Amino acid sequence: MIPFSPPHIDDKIIEEVVVALKSGWITTGPRTKAFEQKIAQYCGIRRVLNVSSASAGLELILRWFGIGPGDEVIVPAYTYTATAEVVLHCGAKPVMVDVGDDFLITPDNIRKAITPNTKVIIPVDIAGLPCDYDDINRIVNEPAVREHFHPTNDVQRQLGRILVMADAAHSLGARYRNRRTGALTDITVFSFHAVKNLTTAEGGAICLNLPEPFDVDALYQELCTFSLHGQSKDALAKTKPGNWRYDVSCAGYKCNMTDVAAAIGLIEIDRYEDMILSRRRAIFEAYTQAFKDDNRFQIPEYETVDKTSSFHVYALRLRQADEARRDAVIQRIFDQEVSVNVHFIPLPMLTCYKKLGYDIRNYPVTYDNYSREISLPVYYDLTDEQVELVIEAVKKAADLE
Repeated sequence: MIPFSPPHIDDKIIEEVVVALKSGWITTGPRTKAFEQKIAQYCGIRRVLNVSSASAGLELILRWFGIGPGDEVIVPAYTYTATAEVVLHCGAKPVMVDVGDDFLITPDNIRKAITPNTKVIIPVDIAGLPCDYDDINRIVNEPAVREHFHPTNDVQRQLGRILVMADAAHSLGARYRNRRTGALTDITVFSFHAVKNLTTAEGGAICLNLPEPFDVDALYQELCTFSLHGQSKDALAKTKPGNWRYDVSCAGYKCNMTDVAAAIGLIEIDRYEDMILSRRRAIFEAYTQAFKDDNRFQIPEYETVDKTSSFHVYALRLRQADEARRDAVIQRIFDQEVSVNVHFIPLPMLTCYKKLGYDIRNYPVTYDNYSREISLPVYYDLTDEQVELVIEAVKKAADLE
């Protein structure tokens, strides 16, 4: 069976993890801090905070921004549950909007959804393709939109407008108008989950790119405290002789990254651009070459004049299909010992959100995209021979009625 997305773990990673284990420092420590600096340098920003997951990072920022009951957060209907789940955890309302043919939230739909209760917009870089951040940033800075923003705390008053927080779980290394994700809007959150392009087994990162008058160095220190029970010193700081005394300034959370996880990330970030992304691009291009002239298939958008994807998910669509036919094609692919997936079941189709009153009929483009989508295997260790087997299996499956 060709798997869908196994993690890339080689001897170099294993050796670095063993060194970390033998160092006696396995929780948040020097490797975590070094990994933060590497990510910041890669993205072209000043500060990054590593956390235990992208979900933790998203929720940490929502809580820092003071999101709570009565607030609204705009999210795409086409995303993984984590994007909206963190909003619910804060007691706020996810306002779902439809996406475009490229699977991404559209600026026009965002604009229509803004109300005086809107506090945050969470665009999602589905499959690794960046959203239209310049347009989104322009909307939240329009005088008429700013005028209707009603801050309820000092942080919101300092920003003076809706916060834009990118859910970039898929898009580390993607580019938009010659800038990398992480530097495209106020806050960006990456995922390093096991199936992501760059993994630390579990983990995530918060990229801080807020405008003045925010001091990102001071905010980094504040979020470090907030991510570790509100404690004024982490374990590394307390190792200094006589530096045991600490304070707890707030009821914080526990979502710090460990040095064992960061050890994996340190190896991967150094070879990410030349090794990981280049191989994923080659797989995308092989699939595109195989399917682009076949009228049964719609190839995904992953490179435009303004955008280059991180090549995370190859979201192939069947042109003449409904959900039932798509599912039947998927089963036939599996029958040929090839694993595929679907990214994602839209939020309004999930029981959690249906119980809250969301209805997929209100999101027609989202449903159409989902009903025809098949995610093909893309990972570093996928060989050229396996890519050909995937192509053959998909075409054969689509032939059968």
